[in-house]
Amino acid sequence: MRSSVFVSLAGIGLVLGGCGTVKDAVRGPKLTDMSSHALAASMQASPAVIASSAKPAAPPAASTANSLWRPGARAFFIDQRASKPGDILTVLINIDDSAKLQNNTTSSRQNATKGEISHVLGLETALAKIMPKGFDPTNALDQAGSTSSTGAGSVDRQEQIQLTVAAVVTGVLPNGNLLIQGSQEVKTNNELRELSVSGIVRPEDISATNTINHTQIAEARIQYGGRGDLSRVQNTPYGQAVAESLSPF
Repeated sequence: MRSSVFVSLAGIGLVLGGCGTVKDAVRGPKLTDMSSHALAASMQASPAVIASSAKPAAPPAASTANSLWRPGARAFFIDQRASKPGDILTVLINIDDSAKLQNNTTSSRQNATKGEISHVLGLETALAKIMPKGFDPTNALDQAGSTSSTGAGSVDRQEQIQLTVAAVVTGVLPNGNLLIQGSQEVKTNNELRELSVSGIVRPEDISATNTINHTQIAEARIQYGGRGDLSRVQNTPYGQAVAESLSPF
């Protein structure tokens, strides 16, 4: 009874999951709602942002005569780099990694064993009668063997990615480091390209132009992929993937 219920639930899950796949195949992938990304995270981390956004915008203040400063301006000499939840900074992703490994292994071994029974309390002649025909006590045991193995392996990998994405500061750690999260989606015809980045950065590593390199992000999580007509053709079908994961061969 329990097994039938489990099978039924699994079938329902596959059908529901397949509905989304079929819908994407017919209508194309849908852009993700922006509220589910870093904007929502930054607003949850800073309740003051929510409170300030609910207030009506104040009218611009009038300019003061003979003054170089415009009232209401955000900053004049203040650092414009990201420093608090809700601020935006630009992440420069420039990955150019390559690895080349080559290993060769060769081993061989030979062994031989030979035993002789010359005298066994005068019973060597009796053994010749008991043992099969051709038994020779002077060559009672003779064993030889050899083993050899040869192995070779090589790895040649090269990755190159150059991307730029804007990230939002979602929180500030007790030591002052910033939590950032950013995503970007670009849809062309029925192919959707997705880029997401998250991690921890030091305020000191943010440049004067409010940018930071991906190599300066701790616990960096960078994901670049896509979904759509081309990605669906290149991916392994669900049935084949399940069969290969369950097959012991």
